[in-house]
Amino acid sequence: MAGMRIYTVHQRVWSSSPDRDAVLVREGFSWPAFFFSVAWALFHRMWFEALLMAAALLALAALADVLALSGFAGEAIGLAVAFWIGCEANDWRRAALRRRGYAELGVVCAADRVRAEHRAFELRAGTGS
Repeated sequence: MAGMRIYTVHQRVWSSSPDRDAVLVREGFSWPAFFFSVAWALFHRMWFEALLMAAALLALAALADVLALSGFAGEAIGLAVAFWIGCEANDWRRAALRRRGYAELGVVCAADRVRAEHRAFELRAGTGS
């Protein structure tokens, strides 16, 4: 099972097509969210989360200025916040999908996203093992 990844499968409850609105969310750390936190949230239409991330990052920058932290301390705090965002991002994405009417259909394990999509649709069709 080396190199296998776990994905949760989400689909709109009111979708007329069984595969049209399926979304797979990978379990684990999100590197795009780590590097591009607010842009990542906006890309995934997570408006509230993007606003909170931007507010938190601005508040931390202001706090670093008020406390006159050294450049290293400010960067360390920023890196810690980015790491935390990367760790939690996919869980926040699952919660945002639930709020938008997506139901979690199950979990699939595959080497990459394309194979995970195939596996999810096989299981839905009842042809998977």
